[in-house]
Amino acid sequence: MQSVNLSKIIEKMELQNLTPDIDVSDIQVTQTDINRPALQLTGFFEHFPTDRVQVIGFVEYTYLQRLDIERKKDIYEQILSTKIPCIIFCRDLRPDEEILDAANRHGVPVLVTAKTTSAFMAEIIRWLNVELAPCISIHGVLVDVYGEGVLIMGESGIGKSEAALELIKRGHRLVSDDVVEIHKVSDVSLVGSAPDITRHFIELRGIGIVDVKTLFGVQSVKETSNIDMVIKLEDWNREKEYDRLGLEEQYIEFLGNKVVCHSIPIRPGRNLAVIVESAAVNHRQKKMGYNAAQELYNRVQANLIKGNK
Repeated sequence: MQSVNLSKIIEKMELQNLTPDIDVSDIQVTQTDINRPALQLTGFFEHFPTDRVQVIGFVEYTYLQRLDIERKKDIYEQILSTKIPCIIFCRDLRPDEEILDAANRHGVPVLVTAKTTSAFMAEIIRWLNVELAPCISIHGVLVDVYGEGVLIMGESGIGKSEAALELIKRGHRLVSDDVVEIHKVSDVSLVGSAPDITRHFIELRGIGIVDVKTLFGVQSVKETSNIDMVIKLEDWNREKEYDRLGLEEQYIEFLGNKVVCHSIPIRPGRNLAVIVESAAVNHRQKKMGYNAAQELYNRVQANLIKGNK
């Protein structure tokens, strides 16, 4: 099961920790959904999702202020004794001493954000959906080309990194070289990123490791990108028939999601960067409703009908 450390959530969401004595490095969050414990504050604990991050908004906070101290202590004890990952107060609302005392006893961090409840919930759910999505690692290069995430695959040494370097020089952005981590964030979306250890680096045979961010500037790199299409580089084979029209799309599957895939034969003199750029723009045109191959086919058919009259 995928998990994310609470310390990473605190850093990413810019949360203030009001219980610094609790070691957050040992706490893992495994659920993408969050919970606003409104019913639990009234004493209803059936079906309480204790494995989720708990968020207190203005409504819950106002309700708590109307309770007497003994009732609040009883509710806090029941909630915090279930070992929830943490409680987050939104709108910079300040929890009372009773909940802080109970939180320290049970080892449950109490955190605060200045963001509004709705905005914070949307942000943390979106982020957790990416962090906790099913993930695989593959050998390839991921580049953002005209806003399209292009995953370049092929055997080792075939020229993937060289093609990526040329694309970077032409103004496009590197996401990952050599190893690409693919996260399935929905049934239609795949997001690719680089492992922390290799982020922003490219390996060029004969030269070594190149730091793209340092050489070409921050505009040449990108942290993550959707994977919109795949280009598979392969040695030219005279015996193989390659698609010359593109009327029928070919696909490759990652984590159950299909992605458009083009096989590009490699021969000396072929400009891979231009081919990848053209493929990316053509793919964008298809998404916008224009298919050049279909347009040519329609013209040919119309010409044949006209000739038979």
